[in-house]
Amino acid sequence: MNNTTRVAASIGRLVLGSDTAPVSLTQASLLLLRVVLGTVMIHNGLDKLGDIPGFAEAYVEVIGLPFPIFFSYLAAITETVASPLLILGFLTRPAALGLFGTMIVANYHHILIGGFSIPSIELSSIYAVSFAFFAVYGGGKYAIDTLIANALGKFLVGEAAPTASNSVSVGAGK
Repeated sequence: MNNTTRVAASIGRLVLGSDTAPVSLTQASLLLLRVVLGTVMIHNGLDKLGDIPGFAEAYVEVIGLPFPIFFSYLAAITETVASPLLILGFLTRPAALGLFGTMIVANYHHILIGGFSIPSIELSSIYAVSFAFFAVYGGGKYAIDTLIANALGKFLVGEAAPTASNSVSVGAGK
């Protein structure tokens, strides 16, 4: 295979392959997505906190949930607290799950009011799918969760755990 063929094959894999990006670039992209999602989502919670009775009347009562003031506070606090957690990658899965729940309710509201209209459900659907991704995948390599998990793993495993070289030599003696 000559150099031109190798370069063409490399470019083809880079353009067409879905898993060819360097891990650090992929993880940096996840960090960027977390930061953008969390940053733009904070204002939704703050807006709700600014007018709980108005949100309860315009949104929660309309979809028929009981205790509209309670659920309005629940949505507002979830969005206000979970968004910074998502940005930091701390308790990412529970934060994303809470945000996913608020977006499912938002989708239901939009469908109930405007019917199944793409323009009305577009943004909340994109949010919902993005939060579902982080609820399943977690925060990624550049998240506080990962730092804690790595530190906890080192603490729990300690130095008593066999290494690869120890386990090979123990098995070789039999």
